[in-house]
Amino acid sequence: MLSTLILLPLLGATLIGFYPATMSGKLSRRLALGCAVITFLWTVFLAIQFNPGEIGQQFAESLPWVDVLGLNYNLGIDGLSLPLLLLNGLLTCIAIYSSDESLQRPRFYYSLILLLSVGVIGAFLSQDLLLFFIFYELELIPLYLLIAIWGGERRGYAATKFLIYTAVSAIFILASFLGMVWLSNSPSFGLATLNAQNLSLSTQLLLLGGILVGFGIKIPLVPFHTWLPDAHVEASTPISVLLAGVLLKLGTYGLLRFGMNLLPEAWAYVAPWLATWAVISVLFGASCAIAQTDMKKMVAYSSIGHMGYVLLAAAAATPVSVLGAVMQMVSHGLISALMFLLVGVVYKKAGSRDLDVLRGLLNPERGMPVIGTLMVLGVMASAGIPGMVGFISEFIIFRGSLAVFPIQTLISMLGTGLTAVYFLILLNRAFFGRLSAQVSNLPRVYWSDRIPALILALLIVIFGIQPSWLVHLTEPTITAMVNTPSLVATVSVEKPGKT
Repeated sequence: MLSTLILLPLLGATLIGFYPATMSGKLSRRLALGCAVITFLWTVFLAIQFNPGEIGQQFAESLPWVDVLGLNYNLGIDGLSLPLLLLNGLLTCIAIYSSDESLQRPRFYYSLILLLSVGVIGAFLSQDLLLFFIFYELELIPLYLLIAIWGGERRGYAATKFLIYTAVSAIFILASFLGMVWLSNSPSFGLATLNAQNLSLSTQLLLLGGILVGFGIKIPLVPFHTWLPDAHVEASTPISVLLAGVLLKLGTYGLLRFGMNLLPEAWAYVAPWLATWAVISVLFGASCAIAQTDMKKMVAYSSIGHMGYVLLAAAAATPVSVLGAVMQMVSHGLISALMFLLVGVVYKKAGSRDLDVLRGLLNPERGMPVIGTLMVLGVMASAGIPGMVGFISEFIIFRGSLAVFPIQTLISMLGTGLTAVYFLILLNRAFFGRLSAQVSNLPRVYWSDRIPALILALLIVIFGIQPSWLVHLTEPTITAMVNTPSLVATVSVEKPGKT
């Protein structure tokens, strides 16, 4: 059942890529969208069949692959990976639907998006360290090409920078994975057979350092963040949706699955520093966002701050905080996708993202009143206004982290206030006031441009009012992951072996 999730987009990419050259761009788009929708519906079917009370891997598949390396084809779903798979399926459909029908080389473009989805799905399903790494690397090349070919004026620079940073990330991750297996004398790379907890603290710290740097680049956390604003600014809107909504979550997922879960003693030892690192990322991302005049770059910097909340929750390592981390991954995926979609519509119709140029876009007669209204909702959700999914995820994080790291948590709460500041600057300058002369004759915004944003806005409100629909999928798995004798974030730094 799980292999079907990987094979569907893979077959779609193959069909579109190798179909006779007479295939039109419109047909390519329809086939890609159909394949993505079927994949998403299959994920929904698995979610319906999923038993939240069972904390182990469900729908597991295991096949021997390369025995000499200890590599096996092990797949499984639990409460940590399932919400992210659903998020990936939804945003892949939205990205394909939102793509420009007149873009160049459409067959190649849609094939790459489907291959990107294959890499993400495989990474979230993998229950083998080396298999995860293969899928983690698989998504690198499609995303590089999607930025380098269909990006903005500085697309070559942004794509190359992304490639270099991600390649360095992969080196650190692979080194840590190999070290875990060889130093623990594990017979394979399978998570079920790995016993890295028996390693000495110094060895665990060395391995955890590679994981933190590798996935810290992917998230990204300060100071490994510099590739992200460039990649977002130069990427097309659908690719920004996937990058912020899904691909950054590979980093936070990796920290939880392979850092917190596999190296608990080392994780507990460095937890205070991780919490401080989270505070720095939150405040730095928010401060940089305030200074921007490009709407897209402002939204990009906001992602750095919001991913810092996930690190804070993971550092606290309580059942409530880690549950909040998973909720934050989902909520940020929905909210950032909405914001990038709306900024993309503004740029498409107004021809600018510059806050010094745009004015009065909320004008009900000659502006974009529906897009402006949705932007207000997105800003409210990102700032943590009650009734939105952003509020409940951040509240759970703060509630779960406060008892463990009170100072870092209280300082991180300032980030929510700063989020309101920079997004209110965006709203005030671009959407309120008199319509500026530079954008006085705006083209009509059709419902085809509004539908994806409306779907995301609806989900943001639904999960904000009824978060239990997400919580019940994740809570048993997270509680089982955290409630182990060696995983206590309150461990003394002077006495790392005591709890």
